[in-house]
Amino acid sequence: MKRNSLSVVNKIVQSSPAVKQPKVGFYSSLSHTHMHTVLLDWGSLPHHVVLRIFQYLPLIDRARASSVCRKWNEVFHIPDLWRKFEFELNQSATSYFKSTHPDLIQQIIKKHATHLQYVSFKVDSSTESAEAACDILSQLVNCSLQTLGLISTAKPSFMNVSKSHFVSALTVVFVNSKSLSSIKIEDTPVDDPSLKILVANNSDTLRLLKMSSCPHVSSDGILCIADHCQGLRELALNYYILSDELLLALSSETHVRLEHLRIDVVSENPGQVEFHTIKKQSWDALIKHSPGVNVVMYFFLYEEEFEAFFREETPVTNLYFGRSVSKAALGRIGLNCPRLIELVVCANGLQTLDDELICIAECCKNLTALGLSECEVSCSAFVDFVRRCGKRLTHLSIMEDVLIPDGNYNLDEIHTEVSKYLGRIWFPDVLPIW
Repeated sequence: MKRNSLSVVNKIVQSSPAVKQPKVGFYSSLSHTHMHTVLLDWGSLPHHVVLRIFQYLPLIDRARASSVCRKWNEVFHIPDLWRKFEFELNQSATSYFKSTHPDLIQQIIKKHATHLQYVSFKVDSSTESAEAACDILSQLVNCSLQTLGLISTAKPSFMNVSKSHFVSALTVVFVNSKSLSSIKIEDTPVDDPSLKILVANNSDTLRLLKMSSCPHVSSDGILCIADHCQGLRELALNYYILSDELLLALSSETHVRLEHLRIDVVSENPGQVEFHTIKKQSWDALIKHSPGVNVVMYFFLYEEEFEAFFREETPVTNLYFGRSVSKAALGRIGLNCPRLIELVVCANGLQTLDDELICIAECCKNLTALGLSECEVSCSAFVDFVRRCGKRLTHLSIMEDVLIPDGNYNLDEIHTEVSKYLGRIWFPDVLPIW
């Protein structure tokens, strides 16, 4: 800071022709005076300026800064600074984030619980961290949250907590917060009765609900949400609780237009799960009521489990295959998914997907993004696919080992042809060699 201060003074003195060059002693005195002024300016900054600075600081730095002077400590306790807070809880010394200090947690609960509006809990893989999060939730009796997020950074540790303990803690927030609009409680033991309490207290404000991988929630619990939360715009759930009745409830005249529906299709035991089929009439009702809705589906299945999907027209817009997908299922996508915008295939067998990609390019006129990894496509078929889609392909992420050279193109030539049809420079993605 001294060096910068001297530089500023030097420039001011040198740029003013009317000012005589000061003597060394005077110069030194001037620099000290300037430094003293700078320090005084920092100490007398208006509260709203210090508040804005504090909002950019990590919690630990913010706490340290609050001990600089009385005014900064006052800013540290201004309600606006505590409207948004993330509790970080971990038990492992190797965790990549630092745990929120217990003393600070108690100070927040005591002094700032009424100010909290946007709250998230980030926990590691230990059950102790998840239980600590539940203990904090159960103490938020004076809060009025708008958003709540429960985030497991590794394995879903909330699932190891006693169901009664978790539901009891979550119910405290549901009962006391009358304005919850966004809730992310994926991978938790939330159940139908607790959802009814949520609806009873926050039905007028709920807009977003993410509940994938919640095994204690049934279709009845989701139907309760759909029937009473007329403002619901975004919903994320597992496919096993998706039903024709639910889609029809979301399509009723009294319900607002849904903007985002995310569906996770997951199988943990290959061959042991039989997936039901959603009727075309139910999908049609949803699209008629919410024509702009994004229907996003994440698949984590084995190849033999795709039999129930894409047999009829399905209004999916974004498809992600995280485990594998059969050639037959990909072929049906081209024929029955006219609204498709994005397709990501992360794994497939050793059979090339040439015909399937060409069919998708011909039939899915809204497709703008494609990602391919751990599958195979001939270079000629890939060039043909890009030619048919053209410049509407705004995102194209293809691993280099996906492309199989043939008589027409090799890996050194393909980027030129693809770039020509895209109207921009393109290269396949390459895994870095460490």
